[in-house]
Amino acid sequence: MAKAPPAPPSLAVLRKEIDAIDEQVHNLLMQRGDIIDRLISVKQTQEVGSAFRPAREADMMRRLAQRHRGILPLDTVESIWRVIISTFTYVQAPFSLHADLSLGESAMRDSARFHFGFTVPFVSHFSASAAVEGVAKSKGDLALVSATSSRAPWWLALETEGAPKIIARLPFIERADHPAALPVFVVSRVADSAMVTEVEMWSVRVSGWNAEIARALSPLAEIVAVPDTAFDGAALLVSVTNGNSLDKIKSALIEAGASVRSSALVGSHATRYTMPTNGAAKA
Repeated sequence: MAKAPPAPPSLAVLRKEIDAIDEQVHNLLMQRGDIIDRLISVKQTQEVGSAFRPAREADMMRRLAQRHRGILPLDTVESIWRVIISTFTYVQAPFSLHADLSLGESAMRDSARFHFGFTVPFVSHFSASAAVEGVAKSKGDLALVSATSSRAPWWLALETEGAPKIIARLPFIERADHPAALPVFVVSRVADSAMVTEVEMWSVRVSGWNAEIARALSPLAEIVAVPDTAFDGAALLVSVTNGNSLDKIKSALIEAGASVRSSALVGSHATRYTMPTNGAAKA
């Protein structure tokens, strides 16, 4: 005679298991805090610039997406981890977020709060240039500016030695239904060893810029372009991936009829990491 299947656990038992897991999670967070406290003692504020570590964070978020499974939405897991990372970074070295709201307030606030939580102070600005200027006057603050459009060439302020640089592009994990999908550049000062250089960001000034040249360049690089009256042309913010080079892009510009006036490296970030609808990640 076959045995009857075991009775399912009671709600009380399942809730007790959940309570035990919640306690473990809280204990682990407190243990993480203890380690951060020791880390602060070891560092003794010797590091220059922001405590933000874009290379490490991009790698952490990629691994998070790759190993995630189960019914808990990736949005929730990503948001929890972003708050944990950003809050402990803030505990190490307090910083503020200088956000450009000129292209829309709600989407930028959503991005800031999703990626950095509510502990980090939020400073509103009404131009990208003002947000970058706020960071330039600070020791380790971050600026958040649009990664796809601009009303002024704010990146020109990043050209000089010692100026803040573009250090990341948010969101770290891209997908069509991301709750904080606004493409955002993060600008700050961080140690060279903390940077990730998979995508180089170049400020390029050209004359003779037009829509036809923009179309010719689009297969090679992502570009933000605004008028540059000083050269009767355009100031470009060009994303150069490992598969291309600045020289190749300059050659394409010249071949299309533009003249390259100047170029300067203004930062770098991780390769865009995309999660398609089927859940298989790709860089």
